[in-house]
Amino acid sequence: MPSIQTADIQTYYEIHGRGAPLVFIHGGWVSRRMWQPQVEHFCHNYQVITYDIRGHGQTGGSPRRRYSVELFADDLSLLLKALGVEKPAVCGLSLGGMVAQAYANRHPDNLSALVLADTAVSSALTLSDKLTAYVLAPKWLFMGLVRLLGIERYTRFAFWYAARSRSKEWVGLDASVIQYEKEEMLRFDTDEFNKIFAAMYDFRLQPLADIEAKTLVINGQYESRAVLRHTEKILELVPDAAAVTIPDAGHTSSLENPAAFNGVLEAFLHEVGL
Repeated sequence: MPSIQTADIQTYYEIHGRGAPLVFIHGGWVSRRMWQPQVEHFCHNYQVITYDIRGHGQTGGSPRRRYSVELFADDLSLLLKALGVEKPAVCGLSLGGMVAQAYANRHPDNLSALVLADTAVSSALTLSDKLTAYVLAPKWLFMGLVRLLGIERYTRFAFWYAARSRSKEWVGLDASVIQYEKEEMLRFDTDEFNKIFAAMYDFRLQPLADIEAKTLVINGQYESRAVLRHTEKILELVPDAAAVTIPDAGHTSSLENPAAFNGVLEAFLHEVGL
């Protein structure tokens, strides 16, 4: 199994194909496996790199008591340095999009293009975000629910809650995608699950105006209005950014409509000369 030492963890990664490097960063509580439709499509023309973020998949957890999105970004930088990967295009979805933002700011010299899919720029950007994070669904409450319910019952609750607080379409209309996500979530223990939860809750607006790489923002058609407000912020701050919508897809647009997602991403990569 391909893994490499990066700081205090052994990071699991996979490389497929040859060409310009293209790195995919998965969302929270899943793994690199979510990018399989993209690996199969892009490996014919690109060096496709997927990996499991600290706490996830075959990388697994670590003794650290706290995680942060910035830590995840530094882990990625160490992985790319260890692999000798230079100037990759980086694509992240949800939590992966947060990591991609932090990576672009902290390690701008090793980036050729940036893709942010179905992601947020902060857990407290708007008044609605703050109301949710501090009143309706505070971090302490949801982390407490994970401990109280256990992972299996919390997973069922999380999908029920998301369908009602956002929409069924946001969760996704493809039963196989939902089943995959549930199976991935069930692999976690409560400590690692909550450390990832806290990292996402604590994420704050990065200095996006400093990002020099050409940037594409991708959202599913049924993405939440809250996330679309975050897209507006990215377009406002990032000097060279554009946005597109993937039809018939919710929060996991790369899995729900991979053909459309791949087409949009491929066109963008050609536009930036990759």
